[in-house]
Amino acid sequence: MSPRPLPWSPAPEHAIWQYGVGVASKKVTITLDESLVAALAAAAEEEGIPLSRLVAGAAERELRLRAGRAVVQEWQAEHGGFTPEELAAARAEMAEADAEYLGAQRGSAA
Repeated sequence: MSPRPLPWSPAPEHAIWQYGVGVASKKVTITLDESLVAALAAAAEEEGIPLSRLVAGAAERELRLRAGRAVVQEWQAEHGGFTPEELAAARAEMAEADAEYLGAQRGSAA
């Protein structure tokens, strides 16, 4: 069974198989500040990935963040805003997950 395409994904028949998921690609032109391009190119080189993959990843993260914010807004519209206690508990849980992840990353690098 193939993965369900994301709402913004082109038709699967135009997909290129990459990273185990059908990903369509289209060449586009964008304008960025030269210093930003240099920093992005250095980051991509450091990661060993193409610049386009780094930029695409950033764009994908932005779309996931937007979708997440929309879900939170919808939930709050139905149930009311989060209390300070709920926010504090969520922040503590995220901090714990970050610490666990970063600890595992350091352990695997050793």
